[in-house]
Amino acid sequence: MHRYLLHNDQVRDAGELFLSPGQVGLLNGWGVFSTIRVYDRVMFAWERHFARMRRDAALMRVPFPQDSAWLEERLYRLIDANKAFESTLRVAVVRNRGGMWEGPAVTRDFDLIAFTADVNNWGGGVKLGIVPNARYAANEFAGVKYLSWSPNLTWYERAHEQGLDEVILLNERGELSECTSANIFLAFGDEVRTPPLNSGCLPGVTRMLLLEEIHIDGARVVEKTLFPADLEQADEVFISSSTRELLPVLSVEGLKIRRGERVKNLLQAAFSDYIASYTAARKKTLTINVTR
Repeated sequence: MHRYLLHNDQVRDAGELFLSPGQVGLLNGWGVFSTIRVYDRVMFAWERHFARMRRDAALMRVPFPQDSAWLEERLYRLIDANKAFESTLRVAVVRNRGGMWEGPAVTRDFDLIAFTADVNNWGGGVKLGIVPNARYAANEFAGVKYLSWSPNLTWYERAHEQGLDEVILLNERGELSECTSANIFLAFGDEVRTPPLNSGCLPGVTRMLLLEEIHIDGARVVEKTLFPADLEQADEVFISSSTRELLPVLSVEGLKIRRGERVKNLLQAAFSDYIASYTAARKKTLTINVTR
């Protein structure tokens, strides 16, 4: 984490003590968050991140700022304070009121908390394991990105202890859903398949862009129900996230998979072009000064 963080309307030193146990969302994981990649001082796909957070907040009864510009301005203030022009940004909106443990010092319905960090080096690919029954697709909150993230962190930490990088989470029907912090894709020739939202997966921003915005010759991205056996039939397997972009899967524990990268490379090239175009366009339209 970088030196400064954002707390509501103030950029503060990350070492300061200013949060309260009486903020019910902090102890209960009652809030929503998103992780945003910053390219050349611009928050990539900001509109999609904001829309998803606002949707998730409504489902979770978390008070949420309705003005995108209000939140955006504060996040850019944090980026400038940390000089985090190429970075990863985490923003969370935490519910403060409700239940018997609400503290007497609580004066706001929600707290805005955000911080930045250096871009992680994810390497050239990932080794995956498989966790059965890790997603319950029938849950009304399936696909919601809320603060109670400890199961994902536990699976991720255990994977690293086992010499893996990530795990594929299966739902109650034995279908592929997602990884702990990434979506998964299988290429069969020119057709690239990713699990549908009814698998219980999160609607990742990179996933949505690949489905809706990235259109190229030689690759067509579609939603389709997938099972572990499909991993061995696919020509290539890769994952996506806001921080990783697209990464090839090198192995899946207990399975034999092919390690092609042709389609992934085509999509990555198109995605990189999209990032460059988005960043250039946003610099022209932002009222916030994002020129060095």
